Amino acid sequence: MLLSMTGIGEARVENERLSVSVELRSVNNRHLKVSLRGPDAYLSLEHEVEKIVRSRVARGTVSVNLRVDRLQGIAGYTVQRDVLAGYVSQLRTLASELHIAAPSELASLMMLPGVVTEGAATALEPADGEIIARAMHAALDQLHQFRVREGEAMARDLSQLCDGLESGMTSIAGRAPLVIQEYRTRLHSRITEFLRDEGLSVSDVDLVREVGLFADRCDINEELLRLRSHVEQFRGLISSKESTGRTMEFLCQEMNREVNTIGSKANDVEIARSVVECKGAIERIREIVQNVE
Repeated sequence: MLLSMTGIGEARVENERLSVSVELRSVNNRHLKVSLRGPDAYLSLEHEVEKIVRSRVARGTVSVNLRVDRLQGIAGYTVQRDVLAGYVSQLRTLASELHIAAPSELASLMMLPGVVTEGAATALEPADGEIIARAMHAALDQLHQFRVREGEAMARDLSQLCDGLESGMTSIAGRAPLVIQEYRTRLHSRITEFLRDEGLSVSDVDLVREVGLFADRCDINEELLRLRSHVEQFRGLISSKESTGRTMEFLCQEMNREVNTIGSKANDVEIARSVVECKGAIERIREIVQNVE
């Protein structure tokens, strides 16, 4: 089952003392990175929060936005009068210089940094970790569901791209034997025309030897065999029970390597067109895989 590294999850949990809201946002990353934003008193739980995320997420950048509200009212908060007075004094001076009205709404001033602080009543208590963990797991459940839905859509797209890649491989395999036949015909015609004025003719042995060397140089059977094996393995990963984005990235590199080799060895215009189409499919596959956990 493919999992997307992009997703959103939210949850809200309350007890008799706290209301905890958690918002999770994840984006793709080669490794797992967890960042926490929340009240200063709760930043000491960052290690525990990261541990919870790591138990459910393998790769990606996960941003955790934590909000904690005290249900007992405003007793845990203090208005810093000196800070507020400093803001008011500076705003009045600035308003006078700019000849505009000074702000009079006290509520808007309360939102300025440092005006309202958490008091001693908001200190972290042992029971706080439990309710935050509950909220984290609930948000992670939503995040997981989002990532599963995204993963199902990616799996459908990847399967269709694999179909296109296999179609290109079939075209290449069907065209490859004709390349040698056409080369033999062209070579025989050119040499015969060149030797006609001299009264000579080309030896079948020499012609067969030259065609054999050309066939050896442009033989792409091994590359096609390995490419088919990579695509088959990739399809297996799409339907696997686990999300294996790293392995998929490696297979994309190997598939691209085989297609490049086919393009350089085939020496044929029609095969070159199919190679371009295959490379386009692999590039689209790679872009999707970059977002697979």
